[in-house]
Amino acid sequence: MTQTILLSFLVGVLAANATPHFVKGITKEPFPTLFGTSPLVNLVAGWAMYVMATTLVITAQLGSHPIPALAAGAAGVLAMGVFHARGGAFVLGRRPARAASGSLSE
Repeated sequence: MTQTILLSFLVGVLAANATPHFVKGITKEPFPTLFGTSPLVNLVAGWAMYVMATTLVITAQLGSHPIPALAAGAAGVLAMGVFHARGGAFVLGRRPARAASGSLSE
């Protein structure tokens, strides 16, 4: 059960983190990743995180412990949501150029 809970938490984190990167990629907006801020990098990063999350769903054996798996996945989504809501990578001072000019709201 511990493995299911940990993998489910990671699924939530990966899927929640994939969403802003994928969206910024398809809307052609810069967003920080470890590999740069370009839309193409974000698109690929978001897609890769969705693929990893899906792979973990298959590996996690969610059916054997559905309630703990759901709770752990939801906690992972919440944790990543709080990370992004609090500034995410922007907290480190790495804002895209247009954010420095005040066009992004906080």
